[in-house]
Amino acid sequence: MAPAPARPTQSAAAVVRDAEDRVLIVKPGYKDGWNLPGGGVDEGETPSQAAARELREEVGVEQVIGRLLVSAYIQSEAGAHIYWVFDGGVISEEQKSGIRLQESELVDYRFKRAEEIGPDEIPPAVRAVWDRALQALRDGTALSLEVVR
Repeated sequence: MAPAPARPTQSAAAVVRDAEDRVLIVKPGYKDGWNLPGGGVDEGETPSQAAARELREEVGVEQVIGRLLVSAYIQSEAGAHIYWVFDGGVISEEQKSGIRLQESELVDYRFKRAEEIGPDEIPPAVRAVWDRALQALRDGTALSLEVVR
């Protein structure tokens, strides 16, 4: 395995729920699987600021980002990546009806109960991060995860 780069890439996402406690997931047009709304952390931006910006850009939802659920360091043949997942809270019906996709990146979205999000929907490389984020949300905890593949 190649050594991890001095500066891993970083991305941030938010677990956003509706009034029925279903999780918002989005379908990128450029890769397989579904994701939480989120994306890269820009220079000079904190991870929570990135999560809020990505939520606004990807689905048009302005939302206060809550506590950190998971920080995950993932090292693979491709390099190292830090993934931050925050509590995105519960959106109103008005926010939900106003969702608009960033067409350059996303092709679909849906709300699903956490237990209904199947293994075919979440890329295997990030499934552990999703599972831990949903566990932290339920338990009121924050978790750290390190994955070396």
